[in-house]
Amino acid sequence: MPMKCHDMTQTMQETTRRGVGSKRWQRPVYRDFLPPCNHACPAGEDIQGWLSHAQAGEYQKAWQALVANNPMPSVHGRACYHPCENSCNRGDLDAPVAIHAVERFLGDLALQNGWSFQAAPPTGKKVLVVGAGPAGLSCAYHLARLGHQVEIRDAAAEPGGMMMHGIPAYRLPRAPLQAEIARITGMPGVSLRCGEAVDDVLKAQKDGGFDAVFVGVGAQLANHLNIPASDGKRMIDAVDMLADVSKGGRPFLGRSVAVVGGGNVAMDAARTVERLGAQDTVLVFRYDAAHMEALPAEAAEAFAEGVKIKWLSVVDHFGTDGVTIEKVTLNPDGSVTPTGETTHLPADAVVMAVGQHSDLSLVKKVPGVTVNTHDTIDVDPAGLMTGHPGIFAGGDCIGGARTMTAATGHGKRAARAIDAYLAGRRYQHPDTHPLVTADMLHLPDYREAARQKQPVKDSEDRKDFSEITGGLTEKAARYEAGRCLSCGNCYECDNCYAACPEQAITRLGHGNGYSVSLDLCSGCAVCAEQCPCHAIEMMPEPTDAAAPVGSLGEPITPTQFKVRA
Repeated sequence: MPMKCHDMTQTMQETTRRGVGSKRWQRPVYRDFLPPCNHACPAGEDIQGWLSHAQAGEYQKAWQALVANNPMPSVHGRACYHPCENSCNRGDLDAPVAIHAVERFLGDLALQNGWSFQAAPPTGKKVLVVGAGPAGLSCAYHLARLGHQVEIRDAAAEPGGMMMHGIPAYRLPRAPLQAEIARITGMPGVSLRCGEAVDDVLKAQKDGGFDAVFVGVGAQLANHLNIPASDGKRMIDAVDMLADVSKGGRPFLGRSVAVVGGGNVAMDAARTVERLGAQDTVLVFRYDAAHMEALPAEAAEAFAEGVKIKWLSVVDHFGTDGVTIEKVTLNPDGSVTPTGETTHLPADAVVMAVGQHSDLSLVKKVPGVTVNTHDTIDVDPAGLMTGHPGIFAGGDCIGGARTMTAATGHGKRAARAIDAYLAGRRYQHPDTHPLVTADMLHLPDYREAARQKQPVKDSEDRKDFSEITGGLTEKAARYEAGRCLSCGNCYECDNCYAACPEQAITRLGHGNGYSVSLDLCSGCAVCAEQCPCHAIEMMPEPTDAAAPVGSLGEPITPTQFKVRA
């Protein structure tokens, strides 16, 4: 039987595994990614951008970068629910950056120093903004910065919408709120008319000679439940009570108060009732803790102040001796089933916090405008224009996440769409970079840096409507800004420059990034592995003779790549 021979021919290394060899098969490319904080911000702030200025001590530059998207940082630094922090990649390392606290610091600093907004030269176009809440004020601000003349009309006696009439002063003091509103309404080309309701949008547009209209009327009408009441007892709407208190009213509701609801308004109402003198405040909520509608932080604050809650409960009757509560069970589909089991709860008053809706009578007769079954206005998601050309809408009246910051983002988007409409174009939102996640970062050398804490009143000291939370000092704010990891975007740390074994990377000077010499680069990927923020990706070596293309699609020379400045 013939002997079996083995092929002893030497195999080239590059055919069996990918590594460093005589022929480069990959090359480093500097790229920009979308940080998760920016991605999560409903107002579309470039958070990473203004934090970078703040950590360098360039506070006015930081403020200018911030207000390019959000004109009320002092307000949002206090009352926004900061979803940006929930998404912050630093949370996987130690604790998220206290973005809201730095935003408040910059906003307050701007008010102290009188920093003001600049408007573009007049375009000759006029826009009517209906509603002086966060959506309307944001829209007016961005339109003015684009050079358009804006008139804001609001039915209330003073501007601010639910920021003024819904958010309690212990969370949002009126002085910074009023100052930031005044800075917007004081811009060239912006006028404000309060105490003037708009009943017919088309008539108002025609009579005023407006080229476009933005409707941002908010949701300030309380929803109701059919709860029987006897012996002259009446139930109070939470939104009405909060508005009364914001105007200086101090209604006494008794020693024991039941608040029906489990959302953020219910929490604000319960905490307000406590400050009005109630000794026993109980939330009556139809779902369990897992289905709490309020944000966890808001609920925790309420419970810390002594507010109690009855889970899986509904109010059956309100009479002289209090409220009758019936237990319910939660079904898999989210509905509840009464059990017939009732308990008695002493209550001198019942406050209803079961949601709000908008008064949309001003648009119901406008051809093409659709008010859907949810009592919200249908709009084009990209530009927020209704079915009637030139009529736009945003904020709570179009639904979605009914928050102050979401409304602010709507106002900005609508302003840009209105600008395009007035120029005869259709607004298109610019493309965004890919999102960078925590697992993409390379953080072996980062050490824990404790998050700076804002001073907070003890629960026993929260007896009035003075602000609960204090601000950061300049030193603390700058330190906190420095905790930002600059996820996905080069901040010129020099790790790639120092790590390259071939000395193929050259520094181009502050703000200009780096270049890579392809004559020296072996494609070893050490630079990418050493980049802490994932601003470098290894791309396959081009296989054809065409000119290579850089990270942003621009033609580059065969010998270098350059990070975007």
